Amino acid sequence: MLHKFPKQIIRWVLMATSLMPAAAFAQLLQGQIPNTRAYDKTGINVFESRKDTGTTFNGPTLRIGAGFTQEFQNLKHENNVSKVPGNVLYKISPGFNTAMANLYTDFLLADGIHLNVSVYLSTRHHNETWVKGGYIQFDKLPFKGQVWDDLMKNVTIKIGHFEINYGDAHFRRTDGGHALYNPFIESYIIDGYGTEIGGEVYYQNSKGLFGMIGLTNGMMKGSIDSVANTPANGNIKKNPAIYGKLGIDRQLSDIVRVRLSGSYYHINSSPTNDLYNGDRAGSNYFMVMEKPYVTPASGTGAYEGDGFSGRLNPGFAYKVDALMANAFAKVKGFEVFGTLEHSQGRSSTEKSNRQFTQYAVDGLYRFGKSENLFVGARYNNVLAELKGIPAPVTIERIAYSAGWFLTKNILLKGEYVTQKYEKFPTSDVRSSGKFDGYMIAATIGF
Repeated sequence: MLHKFPKQIIRWVLMATSLMPAAAFAQLLQGQIPNTRAYDKTGINVFESRKDTGTTFNGPTLRIGAGFTQEFQNLKHENNVSKVPGNVLYKISPGFNTAMANLYTDFLLADGIHLNVSVYLSTRHHNETWVKGGYIQFDKLPFKGQVWDDLMKNVTIKIGHFEINYGDAHFRRTDGGHALYNPFIESYIIDGYGTEIGGEVYYQNSKGLFGMIGLTNGMMKGSIDSVANTPANGNIKKNPAIYGKLGIDRQLSDIVRVRLSGSYYHINSSPTNDLYNGDRAGSNYFMVMEKPYVTPASGTGAYEGDGFSGRLNPGFAYKVDALMANAFAKVKGFEVFGTLEHSQGRSSTEKSNRQFTQYAVDGLYRFGKSENLFVGARYNNVLAELKGIPAPVTIERIAYSAGWFLTKNILLKGEYVTQKYEKFPTSDVRSSGKFDGYMIAATIGF
C-alpha cells in the first residue's frame, strides 16, 4: 500500500545534503548504478535494463533522481446532453494543470545489489507526498563460488513492492512527474499498470532472448484481512498473481533494432486487484468527460476525486486473465511501437467474466542533433464489455505529438488529441461523448 512519506525523512535528507560540499553533492547526483534505467533521455526505448556484470564495484553509491512536469491544457468536451438533460459535463476551460513531481533514490549496497525507493512528491490523484514503492535487485549474489557467478551472468532477481513487468507499454507511459519516456501526454485508454508486492526473476542472454516470471500478492497494497464473502462468488480468497514475459530484443545493425514480446497475467481470486486501476498519479487529461463534482465530506477536490479522466477501468477487481503482445522497431530515426491486448475478468459481485480488446500503434520520427526533436502519431482503440451495460462499447483516441529535447534532461512537448465514445447508453454521461484540443508539457528528468 502507498504510504505518506515521513516528513522527518525529508527533513533529514535536506539537512544532510545542505551540509555537504558542492563537489560532494554533485558526485552524489552523478552516482553510477549498473543494471538500472536512466531517468533522462538516455532511458528512452530502454525496457528491461541490460545485464551488466563487468562493472567494477568501488563501494556503496547513492544516486538521486527526479521527474518534474508542468502542463497547460486546452481541451473541450461534449456529449449527448440533449437526450438526457441530467448528463451535463464538468465545466472546463484553458489553464495549467497541477504540477507533478517524482523523487527516485537508488542505492548500490554491494557488488551487483541495489535498492530503489520511488516517491510521488505531488500528483493529480495524490497532491501530497506518497511512496510509490521500493525493491531490492540482485544482479550478483553475495555467495562465493563459481556456480553462483555462472548463474547470475544471465539472471536478475527483483524483490519488493514495485511496478510489475506486465507488457511493454508501461516502459513508455507517463508516471506522475516523470514524462520523458512518453512521446505523448497520456498513457493508454486502458492502463495496464500497477505496483504489487512480490518478486520477479529474469533471464537474458547475449542473443537478445529474454524471459521473466513473477509472483505477487495481486494487490497494490498489503493485506492481512480475512476472506470476504459475496453471494456471486462465495469466499474471496487472496490468491497470488502469476505472470510472465517472453521475447527477443535484437540490434540487427547500427541503424536497425527489433523487439517482440508477449506477456500473460493471471489471478484467480482477489479482494481488490488493481491491474487496470493501479496508477496513483492519475490521468493527464484533467476532468474531461466527467460530471460536475460534488465535494464529499472528506473535502477531496475534483481533480483528485475524479483522477482518471479519459481512461477506462474495466472493473476486473476479482479475477483477471490478461494477454499483451508488443512489437517495437527502430530504423535510424523512424520508430514504431505496437500493442495488442486482450483481457477477461470480473468483479466480486459478478458471476461471469467480461472482456475487452485494446490495440494501439505509435509512429515516430526522431531527428536533429542526437535525435533531440521528434514528431509522432498514436492510434488507440478499445472494445469493452462493461458491468451494467448490455452491449460492448468503443473508445477511440487519435493523438499527434511533437517534442524538443533542449538537453538530455529537459523536454518540451505538445499534443493534439481527439477521443470519441461510441455505443454508450443514453443514460451514461459518456453517451456520444467526445473531447479534443491541445496540451503542452514541460518536463525534466535526471
